[in-house]
Amino acid sequence: MKTRLLSNLKFGAAALLAVAASNTFAQETEVANLRPYDKSGINVFEAPKENDAVFNKLKVRFGAGFTQSFQGLKHENKAGGLYKVSPGFNTANANLFMDVQLADGIRLNLTSYLSSRHHNETWVKGGYIQFDKLPFKGQFWSDLMKNTTIKVGHMEINYGDQHFRRSDGGHTLYNPFAENYIVDAFTTEIGGEILYRKGDFFGQIAVTNGMIKGNVDSLIATPQDKNIHKSPAIHLKAGFDKQLTDDLRLRLAASYYTNKSSGGQTLYAGDRTGSNYFMVMEKLGSTAAAQFSSGRLNPGFSKKVDAFQLNGFVKAKGLELFGTYEAAQGRSKTEVDERKLSQYALDVVYRFGSKENLFVGARYNVVTAKLANVAAVGATPAIVYNDDIEVNRIAFGAGWFITDNVLLKGEYVKQQYKKFPTADYRNGGEFSGYVIQAVVGF
Repeated sequence: MKTRLLSNLKFGAAALLAVAASNTFAQETEVANLRPYDKSGINVFEAPKENDAVFNKLKVRFGAGFTQSFQGLKHENKAGGLYKVSPGFNTANANLFMDVQLADGIRLNLTSYLSSRHHNETWVKGGYIQFDKLPFKGQFWSDLMKNTTIKVGHMEINYGDQHFRRSDGGHTLYNPFAENYIVDAFTTEIGGEILYRKGDFFGQIAVTNGMIKGNVDSLIATPQDKNIHKSPAIHLKAGFDKQLTDDLRLRLAASYYTNKSSGGQTLYAGDRTGSNYFMVMEKLGSTAAAQFSSGRLNPGFSKKVDAFQLNGFVKAKGLELFGTYEAAQGRSKTEVDERKLSQYALDVVYRFGSKENLFVGARYNVVTAKLANVAAVGATPAIVYNDDIEVNRIAFGAGWFITDNVLLKGEYVKQQYKKFPTADYRNGGEFSGYVIQAVVGF
């Protein structure tokens, strides 16, 4: 552990020196079509597309996201045996971003996690190349790419709009709250996305390997599932985004994701950095690294999944409404029947001040789902628990952008676990309290 810590410190120091050394070079001109990592990146969804950016030479830009949290959360359940928690500082999270303008209309991104709850060591989240132009001569290619963006790599997939507002390791500046949704639709996969924008409308088609990492292993048949074929994942997206007046913006987006046979599907378990609610609703003997998804619900659709997400966003002056409806069904390789889940969420945020540098907000999030292969207590023979469980959360947040790069935010949260089987330690569970976060993003 000491060796890993020293390694992280050395890497972090080297990264900061690299940022300082490259600052003059990086500021010669902006890397094109990049979502900013500071306050100006809030409510930016897909990366912008500007075809008139001038390319002179290869350019490198470094950025980072740092978050330090202090939490005062408490939890309870009916059976007892929960991890003993008390107020204190959480592990600091840090991200490092490297964006490179390789050529005219061609940008590369590499994102690394320098420090996270789940991993002690520095590791790469993913990277991709984004093409807003193609290096081919001819009017056909120019016309084709005028409204088209192509991304290829091992990257965060563009399924749904909620992933544009979530906390990602140390980069939590876009999120007005401390944590992400109860069911967190986020993963990185290897593949490509083609996004087409025409006026206020956009559409996307994408194909990936359907797994969080590369995998050449053969699948193993189970008594419940003889299918050993690995299928690609396909995700589609379409929507409308328009600034109706100077003070009113409307965005609607619908997304669909399907993977019929995966060797390790992680659409709802792809965040390997961890939850920002440390150790709540975890058992005695748990560790922050192993039980890194505290407060979230993973439906366990590891072999097959079909998911749909509908998002709506309205900004009227300082008032923001962001809503999500999500429906999914799937199963693991040890199940025969598919299970379903549904999720609803609504964020209401009001930003004020001369530069909207202050905000207050509230979030309501509820999930209903069927658990996998849970036997009812006392049943002979054991039977599957068929009732839907429910997890709901209400959170109130507030924040202050001290500068465009520095944010102080706080949240009060209450989350309840309902209709869980009596054998499940989460039966009658609840946690509540506050989280305070100091955030830097640039």
